[in-house]
Amino acid sequence: MQLSIDLTGRDILVTGSDFAARQAVRRYEAAGAVVSRLSTPQGAGHDGPLPERPFLVAAVDDGQTGWEPLLDRCRAAGIPVAAEPAAGRSGHVTLVGGGPGTVELLTVAAVKALRDADVVFYDRLAPYQELASLTSAELVDVGKRPGHHKVSQGDIEKLMVASALEGNNVVRLKGGDPYVFGRGGEEVASCVAAGVPVRVISGVTSAISVPAAAGIPVTHREVSHMFTVVSGHAPLTEKELTHLAGLGGTIVVLMGIGTLHHLAAGLRRAGMRADMPMAVVERGYRPGQKTTIAELGNIATAAAGCSNPAVLVIGEVVRVAEANRGHAEAEAELDRLAASLLGS
Repeated sequence: MQLSIDLTGRDILVTGSDFAARQAVRRYEAAGAVVSRLSTPQGAGHDGPLPERPFLVAAVDDGQTGWEPLLDRCRAAGIPVAAEPAAGRSGHVTLVGGGPGTVELLTVAAVKALRDADVVFYDRLAPYQELASLTSAELVDVGKRPGHHKVSQGDIEKLMVASALEGNNVVRLKGGDPYVFGRGGEEVASCVAAGVPVRVISGVTSAISVPAAAGIPVTHREVSHMFTVVSGHAPLTEKELTHLAGLGGTIVVLMGIGTLHHLAAGLRRAGMRADMPMAVVERGYRPGQKTTIAELGNIATAAAGCSNPAVLVIGEVVRVAEANRGHAEAEAELDRLAASLLGS
């Protein structure tokens, strides 16, 4: 159970060593609390006078023995005691996959990494709108848009490395998964070259989750037993188009609106039939999510008003989604009819 308490102006005593408690202190201060510190069980290391009766004691698990007598006295006096995790090690980078843009699809590991961060460098496709509720870290927008890079990739890597070398816990929050067209490999290589410890937390890739948001399975028994994920940033070569058309299964294209016309025409030249179903899912899991379904031969016209971020899905699985949608709509209509009859 999670409870939300307004801590504005409340006296909070945070116990634990300075290193272990540094992020807990920042979280409570960000919540508006008046924070006092106690660094050792013996009472040493406090800054200024301690509150006579704090509203809450935040006990950081710093590995020191001897805290329990103090915490027991607080509990006996009716002062709530909250267990807080110790801050992680300093001076490292964590690449975090943020999924398709909703906090509901962040992994538990991602949430923990954000909680423990000192600095977060985030992209526009990550769930950045709600970051303030997930971390008290410094937030740095390094988002890139088509044709406009707010911060270049090379500069992002320099910023990450420099911040980690200053002793910060750095999170690089990216949309989707860092290793699926996310340039995660380059960022890991930059950290390794600089001697900075780095780890990767996988995210829910939009290649699967965004079609799912539109009811499209990328595989389906007796329809498609394989799927191929393609970057849509640059046009494919004729050789790549021929190979792709001959693979079969489902084709998923990420950020492919700009090359949609070239892709559709190229797959037709490579032998894919004109009536192959195709879907364009825009803004998956975000306000204004929209799905456009057409056939390969006319998708360029049908999707003329579509824009990125979008995921393209080509294959018979699109028909599966249409059939399921029709069944769901029929069930909904029966439910409405039954409700109407019962109310009459």
